[in-house]
Amino acid sequence: MRVFDASSIIYGWDNYPIDQFPPLWKWLGEQVKVQQLTICEVALGEVNHKTPELGKWLRDHDIEVLPAGEVELLEALRIKGLIGITNDQYHPKGVDENDIISISVCRIHGLTLISDEEKQPSLPQVLKKMKIPAVCKMNTVNVECVNFLDFLKQSGQVFG
Repeated sequence: MRVFDASSIIYGWDNYPIDQFPPLWKWLGEQVKVQQLTICEVALGEVNHKTPELGKWLRDHDIEVLPAGEVELLEALRIKGLIGITNDQYHPKGVDENDIISISVCRIHGLTLISDEEKQPSLPQVLKKMKIPAVCKMNTVNVECVNFLDFLKQSGQVFG
């Protein structure tokens, strides 16, 4: 199962408009219905806030929403410690609380995260500046992370 980060599903919505790419969105809807695609509760909250029509589309397709329980929140706390975040003092150029929670949910459940946050070829000296793909790639986190386009390519699905 793959888990959408808010950045990725919003990227797809903005760059592949449903009116111009109906076969893509039909397929995504089918993947949501058979629970091959899901989203974390915190990411869905971001989507609802930033792109309400996309949030409605996800709810209309009955997307499975993954909550963050005690185990996932403890894992999020561990990851925060790995990158030096204390007292919820996040760096504006790095991951935020929702990102960390999404990563922890994927780690605990062995899921792949789909994120369109910028890849960082070399890690920043200040670990708080790490973005989702870099945090996922850490040896002590080890969550598979792909962007929206790579997800589509990996699916082998042809739209047209």
